Amino acid sequence: MNSPRTTLYRDKQNAKLMGVCSGIADYTGVNALWIRLGFLVAVLSGVLSPIVLPLYFLAGLLLNKKPEYLYREAPEEQKYWQGVRQSPKRTARQIRSRMKDVDRRLAEVETFYVSSNPRLTAEIERLR
Repeated sequence: MNSPRTTLYRDKQNAKLMGVCSGIADYTGVNALWIRLGFLVAVLSGVLSPIVLPLYFLAGLLLNKKPEYLYREAPEEQKYWQGVRQSPKRTARQIRSRMKDVDRRLAEVETFYVSSNPRLTAEIERLR
């Protein structure tokens, strides 16, 4: 089952009609204006309107409304989850890189602290 943060919702808080375009914008991280303009061009071109318009209303009926609590904690959380949805592999690489950096910094702190505390150094060596 998908996490609520990786699911496509209708965004009624930023909606103009049913919240589908703003939901797609929230999901992808693309500005809602561009999504709406793309939808408008598709409808007005006439070629795609028999497909796009029914899909829009179908999505408006089938998609759940975005939960109120989503991204309430911090705005950077929304950007993080948009990145996860756009490229999960890139996000995993970034997290691994950050964790390696944290591990490296902790090792530096440990080295500094242990090297200045001979009793602790002896205790660590005894445990090995």
